[in-house]
Amino acid sequence: MFRHSEACQRIAKVKGIGPKTATAVVAAIGKGTEFKNGRHFAAWLGLVPCQHSSGDRQVLMNMTKKGDKHLRTLFIHGARAVVRVATNNKDGCLHQWVNQLKERRGFNKTTVAVANKNARIIWSMLRNDTGYQAVGS
Repeated sequence: MFRHSEACQRIAKVKGIGPKTATAVVAAIGKGTEFKNGRHFAAWLGLVPCQHSSGDRQVLMNMTKKGDKHLRTLFIHGARAVVRVATNNKDGCLHQWVNQLKERRGFNKTTVAVANKNARIIWSMLRNDTGYQAVGS
């Protein structure tokens, strides 16, 4: 399916997304029209923080882990590879952002942030029928 699907070919160009993840995403959501925006898609995957808020106090906890476990796992594994490679590669906006975030938040939270970012990018690409445009790479 990957070789014959133009949508799979396009989203596989995102860093951290390979043929297996691209095929699984296209098979699961198609064009992504059932989601209002990329944040809703990321929430459906379970890549957003769990909220325990009350009154004026907002507390964000670990990822929700709700949604499609297989897709979330694929996104997290791809994001892990991006974070690991970014340590050795200092050029490019994505690598700079990843390294700065890793210094502030640590490896695991950075991995989830990259997976969330990839989910939003992929949703936008599928919904708008566009290609991947890497900024500063």
